[in-house]
Amino acid sequence: MQSNLIVRSQVSTRTSRSRLLLRRLRFLLRGDDGMSTAEYAIGTLAAAALGAILYTAVNSDTIKGAVTALLERGFAGI
Repeated sequence: MQSNLIVRSQVSTRTSRSRLLLRRLRFLLRGDDGMSTAEYAIGTLAAAALGAILYTAVNSDTIKGAVTALLERGFAGI
């Protein structure tokens, strides 16, 4: 009778270890669903900074002149 209890105990221990390992493996293989709050804030700041840089570049006289010249050449060919 005692050996029967030992076998049951060993099976129970193996089963709980297997479940624990499977749960841990699922957790490790799970992908990120999205950005955390800090990542979202940094991404938003980066997008705003890029927008400001592009706005400044497009409104500069050099870019305006280049775009105007390009459009004039394009329309002159029509």
